[in-house]
Amino acid sequence: MTFLGIDLGSRAVKIILLDSSGKVIKEKILGTMTFYRDYTNYIGGKIHVDFEKLGLDREKIDIVSTGYGRNNLKIYNATVINEIKAHVYGAIYQTNLKDFTLLDIGGQDTKIVKVEKGIITDLVLNDKCAASSGRYLENMALVLEITLNDLTNYYKSPVDLNSTCAVFGESELIGKIAEGYKIEELAAGVNYSLYQRIKPLLNNFRSRILVLTGGVAKNKAMQKFLESDFENIIIPDKPQLNGAIGCAYFSMRKKGLCNA
Repeated sequence: MTFLGIDLGSRAVKIILLDSSGKVIKEKILGTMTFYRDYTNYIGGKIHVDFEKLGLDREKIDIVSTGYGRNNLKIYNATVINEIKAHVYGAIYQTNLKDFTLLDIGGQDTKIVKVEKGIITDLVLNDKCAASSGRYLENMALVLEITLNDLTNYYKSPVDLNSTCAVFGESELIGKIAEGYKIEELAAGVNYSLYQRIKPLLNNFRSRILVLTGGVAKNKAMQKFLESDFENIIIPDKPQLNGAIGCAYFSMRKKGLCNA
């Protein structure tokens, strides 16, 4: 038996396959549009995944899925769990920790979860505005005409960006460009402005350890800013796949393999 976790995200679909010992057999990250267009069929109100195209043997797979908002659609023959549970299970599995604060910055939302003795004790979600998500960084990188990877490297001497709206933030950034600020300062300002929006939410989740997941977990500037708030910041090996891993781990627990 193998265990398939599928995280239907707002910007990407993450897929991971574990064997009964917890070893990763296959992992894949697909654009949301690509996944639905090329790998699924919608029949009778449910998503039928083309496992052959994914290179998987459906007969030997136990499937658990989760998803962002309306993307949490029902996959045929799959157990569906909520995304908070999926991400907490993923963090526990990847870190072997039971006490931590989880910060997951996704494409269109941010999740902060307090975990104590392996149990969720508090949480806050910020999915009302793109300015607190990875989508904001993507848009700003386009304005600056640099890659997203380049953007994430800058944190020194950030330009002050005051707008709390992603749309107006683009106009403000263009104004700063016109004023002659260096690209390094502008990029640092973008990263710091995202941190400033998340910091007030983190103030109610003080703990010694922060587990950072989601695509933004690889943002070096964000890691640097968060160092002033937490003693220990842990980034799992597969931060963007964390929700999918949590789904597969949930499936393993059901089969009594929680110690794998």
